[in-house]
Amino acid sequence: MRKLLKNITASFFVLISAFSIKAQNPIIQTIYTADPAPMVYKDTVWLYTGHDEDRSTWFTMKDWRCYSSTDMVNWTDHGSPLSLKTFKWAQKDAWAGQCIYRNGKFYWYVPMNQENGKGMAIGVAVSDRPTGPFVDALGKPLVHSGNGDIDPTVFIDDDGQAYLYWGNPYLKYVKLNEDMISYSSDIVNVPLTKEGFNVRYKDADKRPSSYEEGPWLYKRKGLYYLLYPTGGVPEHLAYSTSTSPTGPWKYRDTIMSVIQKGGAFTNHPGVIVYKGKTYLFNHNGALPGGGGFTRSVCVDEFQYNPDGTIPRITPTVEGVSSVSQLNPYKRVEAETIAWEVGVETASDSIAGMYVTDIDNGDYIKVRDVHFRDKANWFEANVASLSGGASIEILIDSLNGELIGACNVQSTGGMLNWTKQSCKVKKVKGGHDVYLVFKGGEGKLFNFDWWKLDSK
Repeated sequence: MRKLLKNITASFFVLISAFSIKAQNPIIQTIYTADPAPMVYKDTVWLYTGHDEDRSTWFTMKDWRCYSSTDMVNWTDHGSPLSLKTFKWAQKDAWAGQCIYRNGKFYWYVPMNQENGKGMAIGVAVSDRPTGPFVDALGKPLVHSGNGDIDPTVFIDDDGQAYLYWGNPYLKYVKLNEDMISYSSDIVNVPLTKEGFNVRYKDADKRPSSYEEGPWLYKRKGLYYLLYPTGGVPEHLAYSTSTSPTGPWKYRDTIMSVIQKGGAFTNHPGVIVYKGKTYLFNHNGALPGGGGFTRSVCVDEFQYNPDGTIPRITPTVEGVSSVSQLNPYKRVEAETIAWEVGVETASDSIAGMYVTDIDNGDYIKVRDVHFRDKANWFEANVASLSGGASIEILIDSLNGELIGACNVQSTGGMLNWTKQSCKVKKVKGGHDVYLVFKGGEGKLFNFDWWKLDSK
């Protein structure tokens, strides 16, 4: 995994630290993430992403990742519930997929390059939980049409009929059976006409329209929306609409222009409505070390025009506002993060996911934490080999009020977990919380969870 802001010059550190005060995009900083596929299930947003390997010079991707949020600003890392190893028939290229819920199961449609040179195909994994573990539902590809089998999007219409769209350079769809792991209808090639998908201004002789890849299908007020990267390269985002889930499609407009941050020449849309607000997920190359093959997921809010069209959306560094406040009086996973500098995440059989690779000066920011003035204790579950470190708790900024400092004593090992606590000043209202890690040289400790309490 990458180490954000490690081994960089002092001047660059000052620049990025100043930038990160207001930054909330990209929303994940511990690794490079791409191809966002958000899903609202009950009261939670579940975000499924691809994972660009460090220092990639191609789309080198071996697993998929899962995150969740109930406030749109703090994202909890659930690790990798699905990887190439799940599919015995797959060899490489864990590219863009999408997960959907139906009848008590979660179905995750993902493309992979098959072994023995058979080319790209789309598989489906299933789980009883949004966090997995997922298993290969078929033991073989669900779709292998012979060409262009990448970037599936899945949609269930009001009448219960499910549709799977996918493809580059072609756009295809099939009607899924109710079991979500089979189909009895034919695979349909969507006509990529000028009326449906505009014209292509680059390499026009190679592809019939502006459509490139990465479709995202959904329905709003009786109208079907199909979003997709277009261009060609570098890609921007555009959309078409239809009164039917199978078309014919009518090209509408660009919704996000080319993003040049970090040299990311691809993009990938995902749209949800959550707590009355509409969000567009995408990716760029804005993190340090980012680029066309080391991308990062972002999110911005938008509102439809009165006639139902989508406006031109400008990506922001600030990201979105919280839709609810975080409750610090119940266990908060350390890997629930709005912004971080320096840390990574890992997992073990006892703690599950935890924060690791903590050095002196690293920190985690958690947004919009709701304090009640009766809380006067901070408790953390940590593991440390040598002790001598501390967690400083500040509010509102890195230079904000220090309300407590929890000394981290040795627990006898970096996976020997012990609860440790300290007094904190009583605070009331909503505040951003900065957990700043202090200590000597080397890796300080591992961090599982924290909470506030009154004693």
